[in-house]
Amino acid sequence: MKRSDKLKAGKFDVDTALVRLLLQDQYPEFAELPIKPLEDDGWDNWTFRLGAHHKVRLPSDAAYAAQAEKEFAWLSKLAPQLPLVIPKPVALGMPNVRFPWRWSIYEWIEGAPLGRQAELDRNRLAGDLADFLKALWRTDRTGGPPPGPHNFYRGADVIDVYGPEARTALSKLAGRIDLAGAAELLDRAAASTFEGEPVWVHGDIAVGNLLMRDGRLTAVIDFGSSAVGDPACDLVITWLYFDGESRAKFRDAVAVDEACWARARAWALWKAAIVVAANSPVHPDETPPLEVIETVVSEHLRQFS
Repeated sequence: MKRSDKLKAGKFDVDTALVRLLLQDQYPEFAELPIKPLEDDGWDNWTFRLGAHHKVRLPSDAAYAAQAEKEFAWLSKLAPQLPLVIPKPVALGMPNVRFPWRWSIYEWIEGAPLGRQAELDRNRLAGDLADFLKALWRTDRTGGPPPGPHNFYRGADVIDVYGPEARTALSKLAGRIDLAGAAELLDRAAASTFEGEPVWVHGDIAVGNLLMRDGRLTAVIDFGSSAVGDPACDLVITWLYFDGESRAKFRDAVAVDEACWARARAWALWKAAIVVAANSPVHPDETPPLEVIETVVSEHLRQFS
């Protein structure tokens, strides 16, 4: 995410000078290390490379402020139960007069975001990612946080939380999409209530959060949207990135029931609809949102018409 886009949106401005001041105040043992902003920065946080072996992440807005403490509390507990590397917290910074929220220092993870990979075996990636998600969903959830404002309700009932917003956004796309089919999709999701045991969900499985080395998925980062709830939200990448054979491979490998897929299509439809309706920027390595809408609606109609 471009720095200019974040500042235009009113995000709290963080630069290398502020990071160094915070380190001097709270973690002086890191304060003399080189600090460099990352090019592939997300929306929720400002991220800086700290020396050769660490990074610093600071929330860009109050809406994301609870994520640092949550990740610090839980990632070290989840890591031993997972087949891939996830971020390892090193230190938790406290709010002060310079910066109003908690922030974190993590170990640096080598790898390039999935979006930078010119060529790779998508079928193998589909299997690797499915294995990671199934392992995540099996981890010990005792005491884990339920969905809520802290993670924008990922893992909650998508229709209860985002159904009205989805329908409003879709109404603005008349003439561009199959509105009746989209409405049927949402109705099917509403009838496909999650009845299983809640599980740990990542909440933002996207190309920027999947790190690759030598053509293989080696790490999953950014657990700010994590919670304990319905795994359907973790399946949106089915349509955002996979296609054809790799999509079928991923679907078979994750092995969830049809009700879960109905809810997952609703998550994908909601997100794509609000992006198109608001003309929001789209990651260049993800499927265009209008194509996502067409695909999930077509899948729904083929299955239920």
